Amino acid sequence: MPNETISLNELQSNDDAFFRHDDHRVRYQSFSELSSEKPNLILIHGFGNSLGTWESLAPKLSKTYNVYAIDMLGFGLSEKPVYYQYTNANQASIIQSFAEIMNFDSFIVGGHSLGGAVAMHAAMNNQKAQGLILFNPGIINTGVPEFSKYLNLIFPMSRVSAKQFTNREFRKGFLKMSYHNSIIVTDQVMDRVMLGSQTADYISGMSSMLSKYYEANEAELMGEVQLPTLIVFGIEDRNKSMDEALQLKDGFMNSRLEIIQDAGHYVHEESPDSVSKIIIESVKFLTDNNE
Repeated sequence: MPNETISLNELQSNDDAFFRHDDHRVRYQSFSELSSEKPNLILIHGFGNSLGTWESLAPKLSKTYNVYAIDMLGFGLSEKPVYYQYTNANQASIIQSFAEIMNFDSFIVGGHSLGGAVAMHAAMNNQKAQGLILFNPGIINTGVPEFSKYLNLIFPMSRVSAKQFTNREFRKGFLKMSYHNSIIVTDQVMDRVMLGSQTADYISGMSSMLSKYYEANEAELMGEVQLPTLIVFGIEDRNKSMDEALQLKDGFMNSRLEIIQDAGHYVHEESPDSVSKIIIESVKFLTDNNE
């Protein structure tokens, strides 16, 4: 049954680890043999996804970086609290907690889509952050329609919307529109995407998240980010244009823009070889700053 919940012990793998942030459970994975000689890289997924989105890219980076991926609160196997303010800045504070728990001297933070906006806040507000990577980020075009701020004032739609995300076929159709090559959306990918919706707290947590609307202001803050910023942009993104890529390049004062052909919104999943090569070659750029 698509709406059947399963215990956390049954859903988690041997690769999963957990830490506490504001007394909430947060899942993470490490994709590397750790070394003090390598910079730390923390990766953040987009809306409706989980740390599994990095499973193709992260291992390719592991010889150059200590690579970690986190499930934001409300997603994946992290806790989905009802009484939580799911703002981008709040989600970014999870990254700070993780860096402190891991005792990092410094780290690079990367984020895809919504995770890009979250990563931007982490880069702005943590002195240990040394670089930022954005993968088709939700900064200029967030993908949230203007009318959604009024939706729940008129109709109690959040719970209905949350239940839609437990429907595998709905999610599959929605996801296929985000890829340039939809054949990538395999059963294995869908199993990973649907993981979070099987947790007992999914409906209540997602309903709470969807019932709130937060004004996005990241586009106005781009000029305040002083860290080196690598923008990796799949040019076949149906909702993001070359104009948006250039706005990002101009908005971040110390940035590099890399355009990836034949890749859409999930650029890191569609072109992991090209993307990993760029990130590996950018290690000096991402770590040489503000000394």
